[in-house]
Amino acid sequence: MRRKRTREFTTWNLLTVVCFSFFAFFFLYPLFKMIIGGIYSDGKFNFASYAKFFSSRYYMSAVANSFKIALMSTTLSIITGTTFAMIMRHFKIKGKKLIDILLLVSTITPPFLGGYSWILLGGRVGYVTKFLNNLFGVQLPGIYGYWGIVFTFVVSSTATMYMYISGALKNLDSSLVEAAENLGCTGFRKIWKIYLPLILPTILSTALLSFMRAFADFGTAELIGEGYHVLGGLIYSSYLGEVYRDSAMASALSSITLFFTAMIFMLQRYVATRKNVEMSSLHPIEQKPAKGIKGFLAHAYIYLMTTLTILPILTVTYNSFQKTAGQVFVDGQYSLESYAKAFDRMGKAIGRTYIFGLCALALILIIGIITSYANVRHRSMITKTVDTLTFFPFIVPGAVLGIATILAFNGKPFYLTGTYIIIIAIWVIRRLPYTIRSSTAVLHQIGPSVEEAAQSLGANGMHTFFKVTLPVMFAGILPGALLSWVSCITELSSSLFVYTNKNMTMSIAIYTQILKGNMGIASAMSTILLLSAALVLGILFTASKGKLDFSL
Repeated sequence: MRRKRTREFTTWNLLTVVCFSFFAFFFLYPLFKMIIGGIYSDGKFNFASYAKFFSSRYYMSAVANSFKIALMSTTLSIITGTTFAMIMRHFKIKGKKLIDILLLVSTITPPFLGGYSWILLGGRVGYVTKFLNNLFGVQLPGIYGYWGIVFTFVVSSTATMYMYISGALKNLDSSLVEAAENLGCTGFRKIWKIYLPLILPTILSTALLSFMRAFADFGTAELIGEGYHVLGGLIYSSYLGEVYRDSAMASALSSITLFFTAMIFMLQRYVATRKNVEMSSLHPIEQKPAKGIKGFLAHAYIYLMTTLTILPILTVTYNSFQKTAGQVFVDGQYSLESYAKAFDRMGKAIGRTYIFGLCALALILIIGIITSYANVRHRSMITKTVDTLTFFPFIVPGAVLGIATILAFNGKPFYLTGTYIIIIAIWVIRRLPYTIRSSTAVLHQIGPSVEEAAQSLGANGMHTFFKVTLPVMFAGILPGALLSWVSCITELSSSLFVYTNKNMTMSIAIYTQILKGNMGIASAMSTILLLSAALVLGILFTASKGKLDFSL
């Protein structure tokens, strides 16, 4: 029996090493190339790029701009998302199920697509801008610049904040709140002293997602920033710019961005660890009917934020059916010509998106399940090291991973840029940490006694895994895996660096069509992409009876 267990232990360690080899090749190796590329060129160490960065007001202002956008949008998102969750948790809001579905769909919308939609709504000739100009006889400048970028991120992040914080509030015991009220702690003081300390770890974790999303994003700033330069945009233009290209500077900028995000992540983990509180909801907070002025304000806030959140989706869908004359929509005239052009010009990109997504999903599941199972059931120094390292993609912004990948695979000895492999690999790396964590959580809920019972009846280790453990695991991680598929097909920031016409996907095609001014085609493809993702999310939401797991 001991020899059998030793053989199984060795087998799972080998499988872990094989999975880790994929991870190391497509993640650790590119990061190494990126870091070295910023300090080593022409056969010698050269820190000129870093010296140029820290001595240039232009580059330093980009850092300041990125921090200002990320901090402001994250702070406002915490306020709007927490308020949304508190209201939905305490009051019986009419249409709650529909609101949850709409918000869930909105979470899959890429930030750049939100920026594009808000241009159609709040640009200089946008629907809302023209309406307000005609109503008040003014000439509004439109939703451009710093506050336009912040507004776009806040609207897109509020739904995500609500989803996670709402889950944390479900674990809050109402007896704590009642005890505080009996001691005279009411109103805002009750929220500050009772609610916030208990849900702070969740707020910080979700805020980290929002911060990193805003800090390294360049698509939104590119579309509505109008010259408001940020770090993500400098990384993109340094390597892929039409006028100026400097791979050493791109490497340095990416390394600096990675340093900032790593520091923010460690600060978040430090605070969250010190403030972590275990909660067990024996008496969940009971929802009350929303009546009177409080009920009116609660419904008004929820409906307003929901409308703002889904408005970009509705706008894109509406415009996809409008007739176009060149690059301009024709008011009052509708047709399917944008869809016909989309399938004619970008049909292959649409097909590739689904195929690449399925391939990425298969690899995510295989690597995630093997890594988590080996670490939980056959724990060793190897599996612990792999489990730790595979968490790193969580803190690497998409733009940084994109530039690292193109630096590693755009020449000898590995020329993979422009191939199908590189897009799929990037998608796998981006989503792998989430799947490994969800698989590990599911495994901890499956007692070892179940496997031991099967083995006592004569089943070997592998047979037990495939016949007993895997079916139970798969049912638990499938919702998260499908959510990963949705995020894969809508991914842009990293794959934009390594695409060619041969491996272009829908998100890349939409972005390029927007830059070319082909708004009709971009709207049609966006609708197809969002409809595909919404269909999967709708199935998941129905199957889980509205109880999808958003734990971090």
